[in-house]
Amino acid sequence: MRTVEAGNSTVALSKFLVVIWRRPSWSPEIFAVRIRTETRLAIILCTIILAASCGGGYANNSQPPAPVTLQLSASTLTATQDGAPAPVNVTLVRPYGNTNSVALSVTALPANVTTQITSPGTGNAGMITFDAQGAAAGSYSVTVNANDGVANATAGLTLVVAIVTTVQNTVNVNAGVNGRLQEFMSTSFQPAEWDYQFFLTHQDVTPLTNLGPQHIRIQGISQAIPMKANSNPQQPTDWDFTMLDDVVRPILTSADHSPEFQIAVAPSFMNDSIGHLDITNHLSDFVQYSANLVRYYNTGGFTWGGTHFQSQSLNKITWWGIFNEYNINGLTSAQYVQVYNAVVPAMLAVDPTIKFSALELADFDSGSGDPRNNLPIFVDPANQGGVNAQVNIVSTHFYSSCNQSNTDTQLFNSVAGFANDVTYFYQELKLRSDLVRVPVWVTENNVNADFDKGGGISACNGTAFVLDHRGTSAFFAAWRPYVFSQLGKVGNQALYHWDYDADQQYGEVDFRSANKYLSYWVDYNLARYFPDPDCSNLPQPCPAPPSILTVNTTETTTVEILVTRNDDGSVVVMVANHAVHSLSDNNGPGDPRTVVVDISSLGAFSSATQLTIDANTDPVNGPTSAAVSVAPRMTVTLSGYGVSFLELKP
Repeated sequence: MRTVEAGNSTVALSKFLVVIWRRPSWSPEIFAVRIRTETRLAIILCTIILAASCGGGYANNSQPPAPVTLQLSASTLTATQDGAPAPVNVTLVRPYGNTNSVALSVTALPANVTTQITSPGTGNAGMITFDAQGAAAGSYSVTVNANDGVANATAGLTLVVAIVTTVQNTVNVNAGVNGRLQEFMSTSFQPAEWDYQFFLTHQDVTPLTNLGPQHIRIQGISQAIPMKANSNPQQPTDWDFTMLDDVVRPILTSADHSPEFQIAVAPSFMNDSIGHLDITNHLSDFVQYSANLVRYYNTGGFTWGGTHFQSQSLNKITWWGIFNEYNINGLTSAQYVQVYNAVVPAMLAVDPTIKFSALELADFDSGSGDPRNNLPIFVDPANQGGVNAQVNIVSTHFYSSCNQSNTDTQLFNSVAGFANDVTYFYQELKLRSDLVRVPVWVTENNVNADFDKGGGISACNGTAFVLDHRGTSAFFAAWRPYVFSQLGKVGNQALYHWDYDADQQYGEVDFRSANKYLSYWVDYNLARYFPDPDCSNLPQPCPAPPSILTVNTTETTTVEILVTRNDDGSVVVMVANHAVHSLSDNNGPGDPRTVVVDISSLGAFSSATQLTIDANTDPVNGPTSAAVSVAPRMTVTLSGYGVSFLELKP
């Protein structure tokens, strides 16, 4: 008889056989039937018992115990660049009978991330602590492994390496204007035959006023230039303000009622054969033309050919810009100074209360656009060829590109050059005691300066023109705050959008429908969170612009951080994410970034709100702010290009 080695099952089977053997009264036939029946039951019983006993894993012909599985306490873990420990708990799930020792490990770790591992051994719990000091910010997929000597179990973990910004309770007196962010937001209009109808179609100026622009810039060109000829004898048809005033009148009723009128170009009859001002033969004509513009808007008008021309608006125009981008429009630096020194005194003779913007440079950081090729002559001593007329501001223009094919990386990389040029402006102005306090304004700013010069051809490249949608996409929500912050920190005092009513490359609102673009809400919130009112237009006492607080940030290559404090104790933290996902991206999505903002040194706050503008923002209704919990370390996460504002109330 074959015995089965199965622990207690062998004993049970032996007792069964003894019982049936001791039944002598059974006939042979009955005995045989009972044997067959009981044997089947015994075999079934043994099979069940054997199957159960094999699960222990150590009997003859048995399989190894099933491997462990693991669970993590979080699927996403944030580790900060300041090296703060970031632990994740590991829990093992062991099948019955598996008591093997388990070791943990991590694979696919990003560079400079280290771990401290506490393995479970023969227990069920372990821990992995990550240290991201020195690692590049971003999101990484890593794998946690648990090996029990027989098999390997894994679990995925998203590791977020977060930037840390530590805000100090001190004003950065080297930033802005003596530690103040004295930079206002504004916008621009270009009256011409292609867009002068905007306010005729969309008469409500409330969206423009709500935007909060100061000293809106007006640049009339082409058929909107009011002087058409200089007939002899003078004719009333020599002047026509209709097209120009279809834009100027509504602007004078909106916002601060104090635009800047840029005398961008001369009337066509004053130009040479290639369209540039002929100062040899027509400088005096240009001087008279400019003076008559002041008369028209400010001092009761002028009479020409027996007809009186006078603005119907009750608001005057205080700010005037003299010429547009002379450095790419046919004038040398010396010629521009000659024009400026002639025009400004003639305009002041009409209205001595007006103010002036000089230069209005096209700044492309190379060649004729480099301010280093233009400012030295302007700031020469007044008796040696430099400017000798009144200067209230000097201005320049910044665009990141003139080529739609430039990558996102190239456009973001241009911003540092803007800041360097503003610094250079101030460096040159300090060379003259009468100019040392003159502020710098950036009176044109946008992503791409290119446009269709006609026939679908690029004005910059001579190739087929393509609209650059980065001027109104989520890219802009990263780019414009980045520009605003960088320029404000070096003392720029105004940033003008180019231009208000336009297409998806340039506009804040669509020039056909007046529907808002995402760019409108970016500029709206920059003006709201960082107010810098012109006190000359407000009752006293005038609120002071915010102070710029000192911050230390572990990584500045992909995010821009600006922290300001108002005199009422409220604090605004701006985080702009300009991390590029791929070097080849053109209007790409951006790469996610998380920033931990340490505000522990600022004391207690009673409440906080957060507002984010990114690819998910509704351009029609704009972003909304939401209450968030105040903590010593507050976390801001942007899933791609965008900007987030934290507002903390004492």
